[in-house]
Amino acid sequence: MSKLNVRTIFALVAAGLVAVAAVTAGLVAYAVSKAPEHEPQITAYAHGETITVDPFMYCTVTMQDCRYGETAELAVQSGKPVQISLPDQISESPWLVQLIYQRPSGEQVDRVLSFADYPAGIRALTIESQPEPDLRLIGIEVQLPILARDIATGRESYIPHAAWSISTPEV
Repeated sequence: MSKLNVRTIFALVAAGLVAVAAVTAGLVAYAVSKAPEHEPQITAYAHGETITVDPFMYCTVTMQDCRYGETAELAVQSGKPVQISLPDQISESPWLVQLIYQRPSGEQVDRVLSFADYPAGIRALTIESQPEPDLRLIGIEVQLPILARDIATGRESYIPHAAWSISTPEV
């Protein structure tokens, strides 16, 4: 029987490592392809705290397969901004942001931000928590709208097929 030389041993070890790497790559690719699809999340920051917000509602654009979550909460200091980061799935789509403000009397004032008001693909928004002395931000809802038609009246309007909701209590 002949002795194995250093070259032969090195070649066998290298071949083994290549085989292990190929099997590992194949297993990882298979696992990624079978992983459940993850719904987009937004990130919100205020008063030194960052939160990740899962969808409050997430449906297909045909309003099928809807999944529901909860409203996230982020404490906001009056007069300080809230920063929202949008993932590609939102920033590259037509989106709306519904801002809900409240006056000291309890009257609610809604304002809407639209993708059309910003440069294409913008990924970060800064929202004023107190745009006027008597207004306080109490909620934010990021929406992906679709055009819908009321069958009875024939009127068209936008409704969200996906929404991320944040309650903003004052610090």
